[in-house]
This record gives sequence, C-alpha cells and structure tokens, in this order.
Amino acid sequence: MPLRARQALVILAGVVLAAVMAGLGLWQLQVFTDQGNASAQARAQQSAVPLLDHVGADGTVGDVYGKPVIAQGQYLPGQQERVLGEDGVVRVLAALRLADGRVLPVVRGTIAAGAEPPPAPSGQREQVGIFLPSEPGTDHALTSGYSLGSVRLAQLAQLWPEPLMPGFITLDAAESAAQGLSPATVQLPSGEGSWRNSGYALQWWVFAAFGLGMALKIAQSMGRRERSRNVTMGGG
Repeated sequence: MPLRARQALVILAGVVLAAVMAGLGLWQLQVFTDQGNASAQARAQQSAVPLLDHVGADGTVGDVYGKPVIAQGQYLPGQQERVLGEDGVVRVLAALRLADGRVLPVVRGTIAAGAEPPPAPSGQREQVGIFLPSEPGTDHALTSGYSLGSVRLAQLAQLWPEPLMPGFITLDAAESAAQGLSPATVQLPSGEGSWRNSGYALQWWVFAAFGLGMALKIAQSMGRRERSRNVTMGGG
C-alpha cells in the first residue's frame, strides 16, 4: 500500500476515535447539565418556608435561593416599577414591607407594554413565591416610562429609599391573576450537577486531543521512516 494511503488511514482512524471521544464528552456534559436542571426544579417544588427565618438581619442568606418562601407584610402604596425585559415582557415589581422594616421586591405579574399596572392590594398580605437573587444588569434600551431592564437590586436601591432584602420573589399564576395581572415566568438559577460527570467530560476531550495528536505523529513517523529507507537504498 502506498505511503500516503497508509498515512491517510492512520489519520482517519485518529479522527474517528477523537470524534467518538468528543461525543462521549458532550454526553457527559449533558448529564451534568440535566442533573443541575433537575436539582433546580426539585428546589422550586419544595414546601414554602418563612423568608425571615432564612435571611438574617445583617443580610446573611441561608440555603433558600431558588426555593418557595412565605413573606408577610404590606405593599407600600404607589411604590412599584415596571421592568421592561430585553424580550419586551413588562413585569410589575412592587415593594412589600416586612415586619422588620425591610422591603421585599415582589414581581406581581406582567402587563402589556405601555399599560399601567393595577395598584397593589392593601392591608396585611401573605405572599408566596420563589426567592431569587438579584438579576444581572442589562444594556438594552429602555423606552420612556421605564427605569429598570431587570430586577437588579443595586439599581432598585436608588429608586426605593427603604432597605431591601437580598433577593426578590415572583408570584405564581393564580396569585397574579387574582391581582389582575398575567403570570410572570420564573428563571430558576442554574443548579449544580455532579462534578464527577463534568470531570469525565473534560477527560474525554483530553483523550480525544491526545489520540488525534498521536495519529498525526504516527503518520509523520511513517513518512520519516520511508524517506530514511529510500535514502539508504539509494546510497546502496
């Protein structure tokens, strides 16, 4: 068999082997991602717990992000914002003052763009929702009448004078409807899958690179041996 054909077969075998290993790495990474998503969903389906039992007066947060919480307090009249997301969805964010004086931002639901939100309910309320940390800032343009592009607590603190809780909740569909709003989608935080699967994915990709490199090296070595043999025969 000609040299180039043998080299091509060696390289082809290396490419096929590397592709298989890369595919195994992607599969392991998907397992890692699926485990994380399942973990986040499981947290979101747990029984609701009192928020103030898991957030200290100094702002220390226990293992409660991504879990349903119960918050009791009163909505501050007229203190709510319209949050215009990058996707055009407008969330209504209201200030619920808790028993300790801090304010919990509450996503009551959504409204049509340009519409005015209904006022928040009056009196003492018990609200249940998934407690989430501050959202990252955004850089999309905000039309007139909107001051927030996300529920970013550092930015909200410049609009509301009261001390804020280190997170916010989003009401479920039933409660949003009861308050005259459409439901808001909750973006659950990414859970952590088994780091063992993440490590396996990295190992497969290292093996793939090593295998492909070895195939190229073997093909080059075959060429050098062939040239050396030709030189020897020519010299003889």
